[in-house]
Amino acid sequence: MDMTGSNAPVAAALRQMAESGRIPHAMLFHENDGGGAFLLALDFLDEVYGHNPRVRKLIHPDIHFVFPVAGSDKPVSDQFIGKWRTLLQENPCFFENELYAALGIEGKQGNISVNEARSILEKLSLSAVEGGYRTVVVYLPEKMNIQAANTLLKMVEEPPEKTLFLLITHQPEKVLTTISSRCLFMRVRPLSREEMREAHPRQGAELAVQADLFHDLMDAVVRKDLLAALETGEAVAALDSREKQKAFCRVAGDGLRNVFLLQQGLPDLLDLPEDEAPFYRDLAGKVRKNYPRQALAALDRTLLLLERNVNQKILFTDLVNRLYMTAL
Repeated sequence: MDMTGSNAPVAAALRQMAESGRIPHAMLFHENDGGGAFLLALDFLDEVYGHNPRVRKLIHPDIHFVFPVAGSDKPVSDQFIGKWRTLLQENPCFFENELYAALGIEGKQGNISVNEARSILEKLSLSAVEGGYRTVVVYLPEKMNIQAANTLLKMVEEPPEKTLFLLITHQPEKVLTTISSRCLFMRVRPLSREEMREAHPRQGAELAVQADLFHDLMDAVVRKDLLAALETGEAVAALDSREKQKAFCRVAGDGLRNVFLLQQGLPDLLDLPEDEAPFYRDLAGKVRKNYPRQALAALDRTLLLLERNVNQKILFTDLVNRLYMTAL
């Protein structure tokens, strides 16, 4: 699976690091949920470890994986490593909820505990089996509790020679600042619709539907067609789960943030695939500059009330009304 099209510059930079041997000791990859950070990281490690086939099989003895887990008796990632390898090999662009389903911990709060951090330090206290780099790949470092992050801090600040940390986050603002500030930041751009469909045949199609609903809603709002806007709101309320309705709100929120950036003259900070850019450029030129902020507040309110099981039809009718009225 090749999903590096949207991230060719990042892939090229990583390849140059590996080939030159000038490798930062810690890197923080910021991806959207279900993005392509693991593909980039595994390609990079393949180069670093001289194309050793065990890298792709996820069984190299000097590469350790850490991810959020849950359960009794202070679980650590090693207890779930077989399920992790299966998931990652089947689709390295998995969603966070797919991880919890694969591990059998759905409905539980996954986290990276101090027990996990101590396990990492123990592994890194040993010499590399093959004499090269020792690597720790941490998925969702924002799930570390304070104790775990502080336990790892000194190792991240002053790692032994040829020790490498690769952190993959969905919410970099929630990663402990003392850790994130020691990392080279790499933004992994969102997958295009075509890439998303290839990586996630079912979820990609669902995300495309939610993006189309947001496009339809914004088109109706800027045309001042309240009836069309309300019809779109009814379509969102008719989605067959609250999770899909929450996903719509997140898609809409991401879109409005991009409108804000375009209106502020910051196109280089856009967080969207190239095939979505024309729609947002057009929308940014048609709504008032304070509209994204007001619309985001309405979406945040909707997400909060969804959590409280408010009737969806009433909720999305109210959302449409707020989005419509603030645009006038």
